[in-house]
Amino acid sequence: MLSVICFELIPESMNISDFSVSLIGIIVGVFGMMFIDDRVKRMNKKGSVNNNGILNAGIIIGIGLAIHNFPEGLAIGCGLEASAKLGFSVALAILIHDVPEGISMAVPLKVGGMDSSKTVVYTALSGVSTGIGALVGSVVGGISEEIISFSLAFAGGAMLYIVSGELIPESKKLYGGRFSVVGNVVGFLMGLLLVR
Repeated sequence: MLSVICFELIPESMNISDFSVSLIGIIVGVFGMMFIDDRVKRMNKKGSVNNNGILNAGIIIGIGLAIHNFPEGLAIGCGLEASAKLGFSVALAILIHDVPEGISMAVPLKVGGMDSSKTVVYTALSGVSTGIGALVGSVVGGISEEIISFSLAFAGGAMLYIVSGELIPESKKLYGGRFSVVGNVVGFLMGLLLVR
């Protein structure tokens, strides 16, 4: 995702419009995701939706994923408006990134006692916002070049926050050695091959 942000989304945004439009989009995207992240954490601290803490964690993760999947969809929709290559690069990076996210939601739901069919349905529903975001990105991106530029930069900023604020720190928590760093570098280099 980081290589798609650095070599596709943000440069494409800057090619389409002024640097200032891109900068504002990135800043709004980062702060927008910070706001959403804070709201999800507050929901988690307020207490259980039910008495099962593990099931509750799965529900909170699902809500958080549904919220943060919207800017990812926005990136796909705006990317497709800018160019098919950019749209497909972003979609592939997001697809790879969404697999462990889905697992992080499904496992607590299943371990918390939810039956398998409901777990699959609720996990799939958390991804619906990606499609909604892609539709919005495509519609909004068709209005003007400045809106495409802002939307690409916004999506890049939102994804930058997700990568630097969630994915990289979480990988360091899971494994304190160098393996997480090596994984990040390998992922970045694989992303470079995608955007080539």
